[in-house]
Parts: sequence; C-alpha cells; structure tokens
Amino acid sequence: MMVELGALHWVYLSFIVAIIAFMIMRKDTSFVCIIGIAALGLLATRSISGAAMGIFNGFAYAITELLGTILIISIIVAMSKVLADTGVNGVMVAPFTKLIRTPTLAYWVIGIVMMIISWFFWPSPAVPLVGAILLPVALKVGLPALGIAVAMNLFGHGIALSGDFIIQGAPKLTADAAGIPVGEVITASVPLVIVMGVVTTVIAFILLIRDIKRKKLVAVTVESGGTKEDNSPSLISKRAQVILAILVPALFIMDLLIMVVLKLQGGDATALIGGTAVLILVGISLLAHKDRALGKITEHLIEGLQFGFRVFGPVIPIAAFFYLGDAGFLSIFGNLLPATSQGLVNDIGLALAHAVPLNSVIGAVTLTIVGAITGLDGSGFSGISLAGSVGKVFAVALETSPATLTAMGQISAIWVGGGTLIPWAVIPAAAICEVDPFELARRNLIPVIIGLAVTTVVAMFLI
Repeated sequence: MMVELGALHWVYLSFIVAIIAFMIMRKDTSFVCIIGIAALGLLATRSISGAAMGIFNGFAYAITELLGTILIISIIVAMSKVLADTGVNGVMVAPFTKLIRTPTLAYWVIGIVMMIISWFFWPSPAVPLVGAILLPVALKVGLPALGIAVAMNLFGHGIALSGDFIIQGAPKLTADAAGIPVGEVITASVPLVIVMGVVTTVIAFILLIRDIKRKKLVAVTVESGGTKEDNSPSLISKRAQVILAILVPALFIMDLLIMVVLKLQGGDATALIGGTAVLILVGISLLAHKDRALGKITEHLIEGLQFGFRVFGPVIPIAAFFYLGDAGFLSIFGNLLPATSQGLVNDIGLALAHAVPLNSVIGAVTLTIVGAITGLDGSGFSGISLAGSVGKVFAVALETSPATLTAMGQISAIWVGGGTLIPWAVIPAAAICEVDPFELARRNLIPVIIGLAVTTVVAMFLI
C-alpha cells in the first residue's frame, strides 16, 4: 500500500536536491543539512522549539550511530602513533624493500603494501609509513615520484578505503543510511571493489610505463622530509622492534581468523579489531615509555580522537539529516509520520516506482553519479550517507535489495573524494612524494573514470 506524499516528503526530497547542488558547487553542506532538519522538525512538530530540539537530537542520534566508527578509526590512528614512535612500523615494511628491483615491481609492491596497511590502519597513517620507507628504494630503481604517489593513492585511498572491509567505517555509514546490515553492503561491494581496483590500477600502470619509456616521466632521487633517516635513539631495542613487527600483524591476522570462525561482522568485528589495537597501544607504550607510559597512552588516544572527530566532523550534520529518512525520524521527532508511512525514503521510492519506469541501468548510473558528486568536497565520507539513502529509494522502486546500489555509490564517492581525484584530498601522498597535487589528480583522472564506467556496467548485472 503506497502512502500519498505529503509536505514532509517533498521537503525532505527538496533538501536532498539542495545538498547535491551544494556538493556540485563544492560548497559545504552542513548549513543545508541543519536547515533541512529544522524544516522537517518545524513541519512535524509545528513548533520552533521542536525544530530546535530536533537539530540537537539529530546530531546526538548521528553521533550515537557513528560513535563506534569514529572510535575504531581514532584507536587505529592512536596505535599507529606508538608504532611510529618506536620504529616498529619501519621494521614491518622493511622486508618489502628487498622485492623492489624494477619500476614495475616498485609500483605493484608499493601499491599492495599500501593497500594491506590501509585495510588495518586506514590510508592516512599508512601514507607517511609507506612513503618514508619505500620512496627512496622505488626512486633508486627508476620509478618516478609521481608513479609512487599514484600507486599509494589508488591502492590505499582507492581500493582499501572504498571497500574498508576490516575497519568497516565506510560500509557502516552507507548501510545505516540504506537501512540494511553492514554485512550486506560489504558482501555486495567485494566484486565491485575488485573490478574497480583491477581496472584502475592496470590502466594507471600502463600509462605510467608508457610515459617512462617516452621519457615524459623520470625518476629523480630527492632528499625530502619523508625520506630522511631518523637518527634519534630508538625507544626500544632492535630485537624488540623485530618481535613486535611480527607480533602486531600476527594479532590482526588472528582477529581475521576469529571473525571467519565465529562469523563476526559489523559491530562485533569492529570491536575485536579495536580492542586488539588498544591492547597493542597499551603494551608497546608500557614497553617503550616505562614510567611515562600512562601519560603517553593518554596522549596517543587524544591524538587519535582528535583525528577521528576532525575527519567525521563534517559527516555528523549530513548523517543526521539522512537518518531522518528512515528510523531516525521516529527517534528524533517521535511517531509523527502518516499511519501508512514506511519511512520518508521508502515512501518516496514507492512513489517513484509508480511514476518513473526505472531499471537497473538507470539505478547503477544514478548511484555512480550521486556518489561522485558527494566526493567533490574532497572528503569521500561526508556524503556517502546520501548514496545509501538514494540507493534505498531506487531499491524500493526496483523491488530489489539496496546493497549493490549502495555499494556502487560508496565506491564512487570514495574513489572520487577519498584521495584520488580531488587535488586537496591527494595532498598527503603528493607531499610525501614531493609532487604537485594537481598533477597527481590529473594522472589519476583517466584510470579512475574508466574504472568507474566499467564497474558501473558490472553493477547493472548484479542489481
């Protein structure tokens, strides 16, 4: 039974359009989302005080829903700080330098190492780690700095972050907005991430080798802040560094095995990874800092939390708005929707199904475009709730699961905005490799566009 669309539905839909428009113009969307929440609150409660309360309660609801995601990322970053302080991170990566003998090996080894580390630690902490250790080696064997930055971007901020299979920050956001379990989004995203990753990295590699042969790109050994050796005394012995470099990944591999055996997903899987990271942080701090360990543990946790809320600060207003499309409305404003309503997003989807002849082609292309638009702010995360919400609308209209549509929007958003195409988002990799961020973004453009096109076609057959 389809409910007739009322003022709440049209206001919600109009603000979705406004948010997309602001993203296209590369404007911050927080203001629009706040006004959208207030407008819906005013309509629902018919009072200014209810609208004002709705804004605060909406933020609180979003933070509550996102807290696990923010916390796990903060903890991972905090752990990476103590690994960097003690030199364990360098020892972990050092064995891979022996595999780098040619520009081809340098590209693929750096990329794969970056992807693996990004799965566990996220790309931001992985960039300085991989760059500091492997950049000089790659330059020495003839891979230009721009090629190194491309590999770090595509494998880390592209493949690893768009799937986010271990930490599950991205799929958590999109799954919540789509109203489905996070495991469904992860499962649906696996083939799409593989296709996108293979197509993009192979095309980028072909173009890179072509330009090296044509002498358009030349490796120049540089002495940069990211590649200088750290001559400061180590906090722990070399033997302890080696043991910990083996123990840390072994613990996370054990976590993965536990996840498989116990079939842990979503919050349980995140909790296991997060708890392990905290124990590693505490254990290494006690070993390295001894009598100063207690203060250092707190210091690293603060650094991690600062990073987490800085990344997710822009996400909270937009997530608060899009949560109103589903269960969030009931929690924030109470049971004020029409009796026959199935939620704002579901109602709009049903109305769309009766008004427009939708199909899988239109659905997949739309989610790719919406995802790309949300990534234009250079965050990658700030708008993926929109991808989840739109995915649910189309899924209702198509009478299918929103998992594949949502995954497609998530992949598009993060590949565009997460650190591969937006110049200000690629700055970390560009800085560590000492290349122009605009040139790096241009170098990534053709592979990413082709990758998105191919992946969108694949998604059409999976919907």
